[in-house]
Formats: sequence, C-alpha cells, structure tokens
Amino acid sequence: MIPAAFDYIRPASLEEACRVLAEADAAGDDVKVLAGGQSLLPLLRLRLAYPAALVDLGRLPEPRGVEDRGDHVFVGALTTHDEVLRSGVVREQVPLLALATATVADPAVRHRGTFGGSMVHADPAGDLPAVALALDCVFVVRSSEGEREVPAAEFFVDYLESALGPGEVLLGVRVPKLGPGWGFHYEKFHRTAQAWAIVGVAAAVRREGGTIGEARIALTNMGPTPVRARATEAALRGLSPAPTGDGDGARDQVRDACGQADSGTSPPADLHAKPDYRRHLARVLTYRAVRAASG
Repeated sequence: MIPAAFDYIRPASLEEACRVLAEADAAGDDVKVLAGGQSLLPLLRLRLAYPAALVDLGRLPEPRGVEDRGDHVFVGALTTHDEVLRSGVVREQVPLLALATATVADPAVRHRGTFGGSMVHADPAGDLPAVALALDCVFVVRSSEGEREVPAAEFFVDYLESALGPGEVLLGVRVPKLGPGWGFHYEKFHRTAQAWAIVGVAAAVRREGGTIGEARIALTNMGPTPVRARATEAALRGLSPAPTGDGDGARDQVRDACGQADSGTSPPADLHAKPDYRRHLARVLTYRAVRAASG
C-alpha cells in the first residue's frame, strides 16, 4: 500500500526538532519522529499510522555514538544497531546489550535501524526493551524545556507506547555496568532469523562463590510491555547452579525457580502462539538463559 499524504520536515538540529514537535502538539497535529524508519515505515505503508507530518532526525550529527562514562555506557538514540554491535565498549562493558542486538532482524535492518528508535517504538516483541529493563537502564529525554531522566521500569507504558511526552525526543540511554562476577545471556525463540521474538529472555546473573547471589531477568513478548520475572529472581537467590542430590533423585533447583518465570505475565495470543505456549516458552527459555549466564 501507499502511505497517506504527510508533510516532511527535516530539522537542522535537535533543538529545532523539539521546537517543531512542541508547535505541532500545540496545534493538535499528529506528528511522528523518523530515525531509521525500520519500524515506522511499515506502519505507514499499511496505513496503521497516518500522521500529518514526519520529523526526520536521521541526518542529525547527534545524538549518536557510544561513550564509556565511568559507571555506565551512554548510547545515543541515533546510533544504529550495527554500530552498537561493533562497539568494543558495548561488548566489553555491557555484553548483554551486544548479545541481544545481534538477534535484531538481519544485517540490512541493523545497518538502518536505530537503538533509540527500537526503544521508543516500545514493541513488547522487540529485543532491546527487555535488556533495558533487566539492566535498569535510564532514558535521557530532551524537550525545548530541558532534559529529564526516566527509569526503564517507567519508560514502557503500554503496547507501542513509551513515556515520551509531547515535544520530547529520546537523547540516549544510560546502560549501567554491573561489574565483575556477572554473567549474561539473551535467549530468543522465533520462527525465522528475521522474525520478532515469540518469547525472549534477557538474563544477568551474579555468582557468589558457588551460589547465585543475584539474578535479573526480563521477558520479551509476555505482555503489553517487557516484564521482569520477579518471582524467579527471588527464587534463584542463594541457589547452587548445579543440581543437588545424586542419581535419579537429583533435584535441579534452578529449573524449579525458572518454573515461576511466567508468574504475573499476560502473554498475547496471535497467529504464532497461544498464551499457554508462550508461558511454557518463558519457563524453558528462562532456564536456558539462567544456565548460560551462570555457567
């Protein structure tokens, strides 16, 4: 299909973009922000979105790039997935982000799609929102009135809805460094290499001696927003990753804890999976992710 007609605006700076968005909101106009366009353009072609105007940020020099800022890594909103994936800082300091980014769509999409665009699109089937939630990332938002910070737990409001207000754009995301002792894994079940996750699990596990000292687990596509598996996180604390007991009587306590991963979730039903199947996947994939992260 051909998109509905819209005005095209390409601001020369982030400040101009914020001003244009604020003016559009004051006038009651529906305006969409375009970065890489890998999520927005399909919606336009299907006429699931028909804004009065597009504000194209794709050629702005900022905010893009990856910066090591001591206790966290700052990823500019316009940084492409490919740039994130190739960043040595990301691979060394926040490896969970690299692991998840490697599963996003295909190389063509990763070269055009942006880190910030994926976050703001707020698709619960997207891979990166779950990573942001698991790592307790902080979103830095800018408007003509200044900047504000939004914790990941408050950024994803509902299906395809973020906490960005009128006249606001995402400047970037602060990704905390969790330090030594942590292991990471992103486990994803999808139909094809390019497809959205039917279910995904972002896991970060800290070992204390022979036991699990702390676990952070976030689920992809198990509700209208990414969700933390709090029951499993609590159940894993203090457990040994190795099964207890001998022979046929050995008990895998980690598997038991991961059996609670779907607690409190509301998985959708669609052409690809029913809720019960997604719940099963959440339990199985959480176990795999925790095992890999704690190994």
